[in-house]
Amino acid sequence: MSEVLQVGNKTIESGEIPVLLKQYGLWGQFLRGVVIDEAIAEISLSEEESRRAVEEWRLQNKLGSIEDRDAWLTNQGLTIEQMEEMILRPLRLEKFKQAKWHPKADLYFIERKQSFDQVVYSLLRTQDQGLAWELYYRIQQGEMSFAECARQYSKGPESQTGGLLGPVALSQPHPQIGKMLSVSQPGKLWRPQALAEWFIIIRLEKYLPAKLDDAMRRRLVEEMHETWLQEQVQLISKSQTVESPAPSKPL
Repeated sequence: MSEVLQVGNKTIESGEIPVLLKQYGLWGQFLRGVVIDEAIAEISLSEEESRRAVEEWRLQNKLGSIEDRDAWLTNQGLTIEQMEEMILRPLRLEKFKQAKWHPKADLYFIERKQSFDQVVYSLLRTQDQGLAWELYYRIQQGEMSFAECARQYSKGPESQTGGLLGPVALSQPHPQIGKMLSVSQPGKLWRPQALAEWFIIIRLEKYLPAKLDDAMRRRLVEEMHETWLQEQVQLISKSQTVESPAPSKPL
């Protein structure tokens, strides 16, 4: 087995590297890098894109002069080619993501829209079923406002805000609450519902539907890419068996 790296007094052989990556918690990150390298292998940048990216990176890192750049390369143990690859890799990855996922954003948005929609709602909770019904009728008949009831009687942190919560994604509250809100119109006051050890009263205040704007498209592209990347890493991990190398026999 050939020696590949000397770190202090430790000689690291090729067969040890996967084991060490796992021990150091870097195996997954390493596989992500491998998958990305394969994905962007055919992605190219124009000369102008490359030149501008390298120039901006050098300015950001205060490496404007050749001397500063060379000193940095020496300190990092990199060649000019390796430095440029490090700089251009994120740009090539971004091109890959846009080419692969941007055309699928519209359909993905439709499929996932409900989880992106946001709501503002009021919540009151108590463990006393009788009190829950009494407060419900007080709110319904206008004897007390929802905020007053929540401040005085709600047993959760929402009492500090008069029961008002949000805006939050519709997928964030408890699934039972999310389902109630998803079929509500603003102003809908729900009768007390049992939820775990609580009796809750819910009222939808605002429904804020998600919009497929540029910011949402970027979010969708990132989400689809990350899901795909994790799937690829898992497939590779399942097919790889990393074992500690057998100790060398003494001479």
